[in-house]
This record gives sequence, C-alpha cells and structure tokens, in this order.
Amino acid sequence: MQRTFKAAFCLLLVVTLLALGGCLAAGGDVTRPIPTTFHAAPQPARKLVVMLPGRGDSLADLEKRHVAQLIQKQWPDADVILTGLTMPFYLQGHAPQRLQQEVIAPALARKPRQLWLAGISLGGMGALLYDLAYPGQAHGLLLLSPYLGDAPIHAEIRKAGGLKHWNPGPPQPLGPKTFQRELWRHVQHMGQDHERTQTTWLAYGASDRFRKPDTLMASILPTDHVLMLPGSHDWRLWRSALPKLLQTVTRQTSPALSDAGTRSSVPCEGCSPSVRTVPWRARCQTPHAGTAYSHAQDCHWTASPPDVARVPGH
Repeated sequence: MQRTFKAAFCLLLVVTLLALGGCLAAGGDVTRPIPTTFHAAPQPARKLVVMLPGRGDSLADLEKRHVAQLIQKQWPDADVILTGLTMPFYLQGHAPQRLQQEVIAPALARKPRQLWLAGISLGGMGALLYDLAYPGQAHGLLLLSPYLGDAPIHAEIRKAGGLKHWNPGPPQPLGPKTFQRELWRHVQHMGQDHERTQTTWLAYGASDRFRKPDTLMASILPTDHVLMLPGSHDWRLWRSALPKLLQTVTRQTSPALSDAGTRSSVPCEGCSPSVRTVPWRARCQTPHAGTAYSHAQDCHWTASPPDVARVPGH
C-alpha cells in the first residue's frame, strides 16, 4: 500500500510538472526535516497558521515575499510557520504525514492553538491532502489557486453536472490511476460536511490557469467563501488575495471552538482572558473575530458545557 501511495504521488507530481509548466520546481533535501521558520504573533497567540508554498517557491521565497507579515497584519493573534514543503517532499510519497509529524504535531504540543492551513497552488493541494489524511485536525483551510489535477477528470465532473451530481464510483485504493479521483472524492465529501465547508475559503484569479477546476471546487462552498480576483497564477495575484481572504474570514466568522475529539484544543477568542481552551463546541457571540468580551458568560454553548480547561495566560 505504501509503495502504491508513493507511486500515485509520483504520477500526480509528473502531471503537476506539466500542468504548471514554465516555472521551475523548488528543490529540497528530503533526508532532512522539512525546513521551517517560526514567526511569533505580535499579540497573544490564539491561532497557528501553517503556510505551504507553491511549486516554484521555497521557504526562502516565502520569506522574501513577507508572507508571515501579510498574514499577521490581518491576524495579529496568529503564530505563523512558513514551510519548505517543496516538490521533492511530495515526490517522496508521504508529505502529509511528514508535515504532521515534523511540523504541526510538535507546534501544537508546545502550545495548543487553532490550526489553519494555508496553501498556494501545489501547497493548496497539499492542504487538501493533509485534510484527507488527518480529517478534522485543521480548524480551517485557506486555499489560493489550488492545483486540483488534470483536465480529463475535470471534464468528467462537468459532464455530470458538477460535483454534487458526479458519481466517482466505489472507493479505490490509492494508485497511479485512481489518485486524482480519490482527491476529488474527498472534495465532494467536503461539500457534504457543513462544518468543513464553513471553515474553508478559496481564492483564485479571473485569468488563473486553474480557474476552471477551482470553479468546480467553489461550487461546494458558500458563495461568500470564494473570491475570484483580477489576475493570473502568480504572486501579483496572491499578494493581494491572501490579505483579502483573511479579511473575509475575519468578517464572516465568530470564534468557534472544537470538540476535543475532532479538533485540537483551541483558544476561546471571545471569552474571558482566563479561559483559553475548551473541550467542547462553543460559539462566542462576537460581531467579528478579535472582539473581546470580559466574561465567559458572553459565550453561549450548543449543549451543556463540560468543565472548561483554564490555563494561565497565553
């Protein structure tokens, strides 16, 4: 199974090389841990944003583009981890597992926070693969021009009338001929998971080379979770799209807390400063993220809450 999974990744990435054409793939030494840089939140940290680069970008490119600063200007309560999860790690065959073991699990173990995965192009596909491998681990997905496979399966989905009507057939083991179908099956299942669609946002360009497949994915998301902006598949688009996506999330969401069994313990962004994490689903009645209330009673619970876990400070 592991060899089959690896073969599927190799095939998909060959297709990616062709589909993304033009730009060279960033390198990486897979014998060493995934390279990362950590940017501490300017304010008490309540979120952790893990950024996955596109095919042509390395960790150094994300630094050069000041991606962490772009994120923290909109979300000053977010710690940011920029990663060098580049093409060679995908070709190795277990990029999601390495991302979990080397980056995400240690970061959350050191400090429980609300996990957000952000990915550009190949990194957007990487975020979806992580969600497939670790369902419910990420609180939210921020996808910028995600790469979603090649033309034949897109045509099949459109011919069926869209994802809601598409029949992918029985689930198949991951392999060279089934990988993209299983990826799109996961996207289809996301459309049936209200919680996931409410915590996924998508941005792409009007002249983006991936506009057609990204539009297929957009059909399963709330319309106000999708941004189509002027621009092509490049950093001119993504530098404007990322802040706009974060602003959209902030406007649309009230802080939601997760069940202990399906999400990592996350901060209660609208509750008393003494209340940092809760092992239950709650929604603070705030007009937008970042609004602080002085009493835990300002939060209402969807069911009778268990004991609230209190930890000192942030």
